[in-house]
Amino acid sequence: MSEPDPVTDEFERYRSHLRAVAYRMLGSVSEAEDAVQESWLRLTRSDAESIANLRAWLTTVVARVALDMLRARNSRREDYFGTWLPEPIVSFAEDPSGADPEYEALLADSVGLAMLVVLEQLAPPERLAYVLHDMFAVPFEEIAPVVGRTPAAARQLASRARRRIQGDAAPPEADPAQQRELVEAFLAASRAGDFDALLAVLHPDVVLRADTGGSRERARPTFAGAEAVAGQALGFGRHFVRFGRVALVNGVPGIVIAPGPRALAVAAFTVDEGRIVAIDVVADPAKLRGLAVDA
Repeated sequence: MSEPDPVTDEFERYRSHLRAVAYRMLGSVSEAEDAVQESWLRLTRSDAESIANLRAWLTTVVARVALDMLRARNSRREDYFGTWLPEPIVSFAEDPSGADPEYEALLADSVGLAMLVVLEQLAPPERLAYVLHDMFAVPFEEIAPVVGRTPAAARQLASRARRRIQGDAAPPEADPAQQRELVEAFLAASRAGDFDALLAVLHPDVVLRADTGGSRERARPTFAGAEAVAGQALGFGRHFVRFGRVALVNGVPGIVIAPGPRALAVAAFTVDEGRIVAIDVVADPAKLRGLAVDA
């Protein structure tokens, strides 16, 4: 038997934390995994015994890797048509204890799609400063070298990000039981073709966004207003009738449309004051490729 490697063991202990940092930075499960793997490779090329605080070191490394990935991705965004939405984290387990522990840890560490959409509006250095400081309590003295600024300038980045988020923040998360009730009502009304029942659960200013993968041919506009969104839901009614299923999407009830073992689309819902205020539909095949649907 090989001797246990304390560095490997300690890295594995921090893996879910590192994945949570990277997911908030990138909004992509697959890219977050790549960032975590790169942080491991950098650790293997370093003198691990000389690192006083491995968790802090790994956190800044994975953040730096994610920052580089985010900058590269943003430079390519000009070729992306339509809406870009984060990659969802989906669980079908009614009892989380019966699901894969690694995946449930990621689900528990996830953040709502609506917040990720808001984070996407930030410049990469602002996003890093906000994520590290406000979400993970990393001191500005440790953030500053990652963004190439002074601690005071890093503080300003986070402050600017905070003001933008507060000005365009998603509503606070609804009670899960209330959200499930609204999502189930939306699903039932769509299946029944009941326009009035849809209007009853939708906020008058509800917004529907759909990410179809950046193709000019498949790109869809954003729909605003209860009547417009209800009309779109009825148009998808045949898919809801046969293939719609309530599941946890980034920790809160949403809908997965899956005609087979792979999902066709995932719908995340934002609820405020007892109404649905936003629906984000991820239908990009690349973002759903790793999502397996139980029979």
